[in-house]
Amino acid sequence: MFRAIAAAISGAALLAACSSFAPALSAAPEAAPPRHIHITSIGAQTITSPDGTLALTIDDSTEYARWSVTLDGVPVIQPGRLGLRFLEVASFDRDMEIAAVQTGTADIAWEQPWGEQRVMREHYNEMLVTLAEQGTGRSLNVRFRAFDDGIGFRYEVPALTPDGKISITDELTEYKVDENSRGWWKWAGNYHRYEFLYKTTALSAVDRAHTPFTLQTPQGTYVTLHEAALVDYASTWLDQQRPGVLKTSLVPWSDGIRVKKNGAFVTPWRTVQVGRKATDLLDSHLILNLNEPNKLGNVDWVEPGRYIGIWWCMHLNKCTWGSGEKHGATTARAKEYIDFAAEHGFSGVLIEGWNIGWDGDWFTNGEVFDFTEAYPDFDLEGVAAYALEKGVRLVGHHETSGAVTNYERQLDDAFDLYERLGVRQVKTGYVADGGNIQRVDETGIRRWEWHDSQFMARHHLKVVEEAAKRKISINPHEPIKDTGLRRTYPNWISREGARGMEYNAWGYPDFSPPEHETLLPWTRMMSGPMDFTPGIFDLAWDGLDADNRVRTTLTKQLALYVTIYSPIQMAADIPENYLKHPEAFEFIKRVPTDWEKSIAIAGEVGDYVAYARKERLGRDWYIGAVTDEEARTLDVALDFLEPGATYTAKIWRDVDTADWKTAPYEMVIETRQLTATDRLTIRMAPGGGLAVWLTPISGAEQ
Repeated sequence: MFRAIAAAISGAALLAACSSFAPALSAAPEAAPPRHIHITSIGAQTITSPDGTLALTIDDSTEYARWSVTLDGVPVIQPGRLGLRFLEVASFDRDMEIAAVQTGTADIAWEQPWGEQRVMREHYNEMLVTLAEQGTGRSLNVRFRAFDDGIGFRYEVPALTPDGKISITDELTEYKVDENSRGWWKWAGNYHRYEFLYKTTALSAVDRAHTPFTLQTPQGTYVTLHEAALVDYASTWLDQQRPGVLKTSLVPWSDGIRVKKNGAFVTPWRTVQVGRKATDLLDSHLILNLNEPNKLGNVDWVEPGRYIGIWWCMHLNKCTWGSGEKHGATTARAKEYIDFAAEHGFSGVLIEGWNIGWDGDWFTNGEVFDFTEAYPDFDLEGVAAYALEKGVRLVGHHETSGAVTNYERQLDDAFDLYERLGVRQVKTGYVADGGNIQRVDETGIRRWEWHDSQFMARHHLKVVEEAAKRKISINPHEPIKDTGLRRTYPNWISREGARGMEYNAWGYPDFSPPEHETLLPWTRMMSGPMDFTPGIFDLAWDGLDADNRVRTTLTKQLALYVTIYSPIQMAADIPENYLKHPEAFEFIKRVPTDWEKSIAIAGEVGDYVAYARKERLGRDWYIGAVTDEEARTLDVALDFLEPGATYTAKIWRDVDTADWKTAPYEMVIETRQLTATDRLTIRMAPGGGLAVWLTPISGAEQ
């Protein structure tokens, strides 16, 4: 499958360092070549995507090695720098020559145990480039992979010091794009973690941004910059230093070092997803394909599904996390929710606030949380047993308030308890301002880290691995960003990582506008599933003129179950509100959370989006579409349906007079018969949406 391209270089040791080639994860050689070696460059090298449309080039003809990407010959990423800087040794920076290159290709079909698409195709061309330093002969490898939907590359670094310890002080990777592009982005390195509103601006207005970062070039090409397989490394922020130059800025430790490694290592993949139209990005699977296969073996115990929870009542101030007269997590209330879940087909009930530690200022007192001791008014064992009797599972909850060392001290006992009680999913939480993750070092001193630091990359993976030993899945909120590790660890079932529904209840520091859900697919959702917690049916509990309300129509709340993907979906409102709208509630009870296939059928960033998803191992399709503050008419072909089959389409749509501001509940439910040759043309109200269930009609019914 793989072939080597011979390259003549000086130094037997350097030749040996480049002699092996494998497409799977591998570290660069540990032995550095001898000093005072003259390297003769073999010149610029190019790799193309399997379909030939994307081309990636690495060039060493200037002082720095630079990489670039074109689509159909038109620049997408202009030549930008590569390199790493260290504390203990000299940088990989200037005077790096292309000393050797090896190429290969792979075309692999693999199956997700759960996901937005069951069967995936991992098809790429690969180029492993050895960059050697003039005068010293030191070298590192850069592995490039080109897919039809984008490219990825990573550094593969040998051991650089006698004891193997190395500290990265900077990564020099640049994404150089047309400075006249426009971007969709949110602040990074600020107090509110990942939960700022996304901005739509000229690229010139971008300062420091999180990834995924999406932009559109003046030529109309859509590009998303992100990373894949973030393992034991710092997350990437993007700093615009000169116009159009987005430089990698690694999230630092509290001591200022960016990354601490021991021995040879590989970095996460730096990724560029490319599309000619906006929906091309949504259909990309690049991030998953750059992660390693499942390491956990049989994961039949990972259970997609729908759940409800004692959660929204706290946000509405109808009950509290802390103990007292309004305590939410009581045995009686938990059993009421379990009864409701069992009656309406929900697989789980999340109960927050059950354990000791919520009294007082829990936002800052994370060290007092106890993850095995319940408040006196909550019978944890009794509630868990009651749920299992009803065919429902208790969804566990661990809020840390960012006190990670306290959590890790109790991790084994906490997971052992949940395993014994039959809990299969745990929602974790890290509510703390950015930069206020509490770590107690080996000397007992408190240190303060970022949510997306190397320390937290290690922590989250530790939690996921320990949970897997007990057949428990993890859904972190206030998490580290998603980089596709759900492929490797399928029990990492979902996460938050952006502004969720709760901001509509209290709105600090501001409320989410109607466009928010039309930006998420091209920003946060480019990284993976999000536990957005949709399904609010009482949209204006303090009246239509109140600030703290949900800025959507009721129909849009249904559509979010299709447009914002997660294998676990919460019906977030309190149960009594669902009983007021039984016909709308039917869609939530019916819509799957695990899919055979997903297709983005229409959309523009920040304006509207429409998805069609087919149920896993079934024939039914579901369509969800949402719009921003503008009313829009969705007009889409149904050519994804099975040819020759007739479908009954049940449609939940906004009426013509609906509007999120004045008439959010105005919905009509209608039934049509449709085929693959038809089009679906339906108006969405301002802040509105559309939800459709299509099921084939049997021959007798036809």
